[in-house]
Amino acid sequence: MIAITREDFEEAVDDALDSLPDETARLIAESNVVILIEEEPDPARDGHQATELLGIYHGIPLDQRSVFDSYIEPDRILIFRGPLQRVSASREALVAEIRVTVLHELGHLFGLSESRLHELGWG
Repeated sequence: MIAITREDFEEAVDDALDSLPDETARLIAESNVVILIEEEPDPARDGHQATELLGIYHGIPLDQRSVFDSYIEPDRILIFRGPLQRVSASREALVAEIRVTVLHELGHLFGLSESRLHELGWG
């Protein structure tokens, strides 16, 4: 397990987002999604019993949206700081895992399946 400050964790999430191509970043900015960092998953809210859930996407993927979805609450991507720190043995491993988790959850926003995300190395 490695622990870093909340500020450093947020910076690693920002770095993962900054690494995206401009067109992808533009689509995300226009997609009505918020990316939040939380300490731990909430099994009641997130629908998972696993305490080591690293991130989760709540929303309607872009490829399934209709014009009527414009007036709903924003989709949410939650990145869980506690589990990510617990599964990482070094700062470098944590930063890499944060990036993979952010890309994984953004993949769900774009409608990618779990199997496709694993093929891309974001599983």
